[in-house]
Amino acid sequence: MSSWSPTHYLRFEDERTRPPRDLLARVPLADATRVVDIGCGPANSTELLAERFSAAEIIGLDSSSEMLATARQRMPDATFIEADISRWTPDVAVDLLFANAVFQWVPDHLSVLAKLLECLAPGGVLAIQVPDNFDEPSHYLMREVASTGRWGNRLESAKADRDVIPAPRTYYDRLKPMAARIDIWHTLYNHPLDGPGAIVDMFASTGLRPYLALLTEDERPEFLGEYRRRVAEAYPPLIDGRVLLRFPRLFVVAVKRE
Repeated sequence: MSSWSPTHYLRFEDERTRPPRDLLARVPLADATRVVDIGCGPANSTELLAERFSAAEIIGLDSSSEMLATARQRMPDATFIEADISRWTPDVAVDLLFANAVFQWVPDHLSVLAKLLECLAPGGVLAIQVPDNFDEPSHYLMREVASTGRWGNRLESAKADRDVIPAPRTYYDRLKPMAARIDIWHTLYNHPLDGPGAIVDMFASTGLRPYLALLTEDERPEFLGEYRRRVAEAYPPLIDGRVLLRFPRLFVVAVKRE
């Protein structure tokens, strides 16, 4: 995939930071010694963890050097590590493993989550949030556009780049043998955005990346133009000319057995 762009990602910082704030509110820890933000990105979620657990060692983990460079500028007192999230495990027990909108990119992420839950200190918490918008217009239109036109064959692999999110019971059954309790819920966000172009812009730094990475510079404007046209049809204007982006997300908080 192409490099992550922290600047582009943070154009929608408010919309992207609401889910980790909601997730953190459900973490049942009064204090913590060691906290890891998995897939920390530009540290917008890491800041929330540092505010909540001010006495803890805060570690941010990401596979993108571009994101980590921004994170280090934003939080110079925190520790940031570049690592493959699918293979990483902590070297000592951790009180909180926190992951905001990253495991949808990790193959077989249920197995990875089970492994991480085992690495927690007794009573420690694994808290994750993943977009559950695979069948929303914003995302099925990406797949439709990818299947048409001169790039159809080349973009087949991009369609499988992101995991389909399993049903809540699948998370429960996989994690419960190691967990004292599990809290699972969905939140449906409705983001007012400045027109169809804003929807395209928002996903250009996330969901569209696998497709754009396989296109030439000449093809990308054509692909994005067709995607924008279809988005405009799927998201009609509101009374003020803006559009409402429906964005469901799945949350899981698992507490390790003592």
